[in-house]
Amino acid sequence: MKIVSAAEMRAIDSATSERFGVPSLTLMENAGSAIARFVLGDYSRAERIGIVCGKGNNGGDGFVVARKLAEAGRAVRILLLCDPSELRGDAAAMFSRLMSDRMMSERMKVAPLVVREVAELDSLDATEILASDLIVDAVLGTGFRPPVSPLYAAAIEKMNASAAAIVGVDIPSGADADATEGADKSVRATEFQASADKPALGESEGSVRAIQPQQAAVARADAVLTFTAPRPAHVFAQLTNGPTVIAPIGSPIEAIVSDLGLNLSTPTDFADLLAPRQRDANKGSYGHVLVIGGSVGKAGAAAMAGFSALRAGAGLATIATPKSVLTTVAGFHPEVMTEPLPETEEGTIGLRALEAGLKALLERKTVIAVGPGISRNRETAEFVRALVKPGVVPLDVTIVLDADALNAFEGVAAQLNGRGRSVVITPHPGEMARLTGLKISEIQANRLDVARRFVREHELIVVLKGHRTLIASPDGTVWVNSTGNPGMATGGTGDILTGMVAGLIAQHPQQVLEATALAVYLHGLAGDLAAAAVGETSLVATDLVRFLPEAFAKVRNPERGDFRMQG
Repeated sequence: MKIVSAAEMRAIDSATSERFGVPSLTLMENAGSAIARFVLGDYSRAERIGIVCGKGNNGGDGFVVARKLAEAGRAVRILLLCDPSELRGDAAAMFSRLMSDRMMSERMKVAPLVVREVAELDSLDATEILASDLIVDAVLGTGFRPPVSPLYAAAIEKMNASAAAIVGVDIPSGADADATEGADKSVRATEFQASADKPALGESEGSVRAIQPQQAAVARADAVLTFTAPRPAHVFAQLTNGPTVIAPIGSPIEAIVSDLGLNLSTPTDFADLLAPRQRDANKGSYGHVLVIGGSVGKAGAAAMAGFSALRAGAGLATIATPKSVLTTVAGFHPEVMTEPLPETEEGTIGLRALEAGLKALLERKTVIAVGPGISRNRETAEFVRALVKPGVVPLDVTIVLDADALNAFEGVAAQLNGRGRSVVITPHPGEMARLTGLKISEIQANRLDVARRFVREHELIVVLKGHRTLIASPDGTVWVNSTGNPGMATGGTGDILTGMVAGLIAQHPQQVLEATALAVYLHGLAGDLAAAAVGETSLVATDLVRFLPEAFAKVRNPERGDFRMQG
């Protein structure tokens, strides 16, 4: 699903009407209906509903919501922040429809409360509306540009002070739709349009976009509903701790275009990778993953990665590990093959592994995953750097690097390059900090920019883990993951991901970026399913493997209609 800027969303709406013949009033009707369905489903006990409307199209959506909820028997009150004569276009048409419906007037019982001055927000009627069971925020949409007017700012302040739950229409009023960082920053998506051969739009090489001050008047939201496609803020800016719902309202897929190079991972994006298997398939049809990892005390990491590759669908998985821990690794899962490697005195992989049958070990492998449990031993790190040098691994074999295989390149990241081959790295922010020389706080404050810069310079795919994991490719395309939860912050989940990435790539070696994005999505979804079953506190890494089959089933058979992501 494409992530689009606010300007691109306006162009999409225009194209939908002008090129594809869908009236703009139909789009507004569909948007308001989607919000009403959400309210009736997720807030079924809310009987008194206040709808706060501005004078633009966001307010027009609110008028449709009022009509639909009144039809459903809810006690609806509208607080209109302008004189009705100021309404224009579709918003005016929807207000007229609302007011001309005699039966609707009887259902609503009370006419909209018109507020033109800040002081009027303290009236008894306004106070009553803001004390409803639920407030629908239809004041400002994603087309908003600062500053917020004094009346709107005061209304936002009143809503924020209310004890009612708030559902934001399109976006919480006052928020910057193009923000690509958290709520305390307003770095804009258009600053980060990028390609493999040029800096991000609006930047010179080495420059960093200055962060603007936070917009003061921004409504809180317990849920947000937007339409057609998300804007950057819906994905990156942590607008709500509740759900963000993206509802289709009639724009054809051909109308949804964007130059941002950003995609939100959804099940429908991966349909081609999850087609039914051929009846005459065999284990050789789905690739052979080689995991190189493990050490004394860390045998489980390599074992989890190897088994996860199989659970993700790889036909075969072999774990190459120090000889002294091979028995332990082999004892975890009988389905995984093992190969012993020469070792150091500390029980880690030694340099002699480069000479001891490495060529034979790499034969007929589709993917090699290096790093789980490999340790930070100096000789082992030297082995990793030598292994990754161009010409050692066949060009048709994808390399996946994680954990201490990435730490092996601390201070020498220039040696890590995927030019002419497929290399995927899966760092968490700490590992990315060691690769780039930046502080973790700098990584977290500019995740999108950091990931794009690194892939341009090193010509590989980066999976920058964390909330909204990023999967960035050298051409500037970035997939943003929408699954996962804090319960996954536990040892071993990264090893599971490494195996899953390798396992999906093994089955789709010509679609490395898409297979990697699918692995990340499934990994987070399995974590969400596990958290729902055992709770975030008790979740452990192997729960992800246990719930992976259910995650596959959900992605293969997605629920139709609105797409929902948490937080």
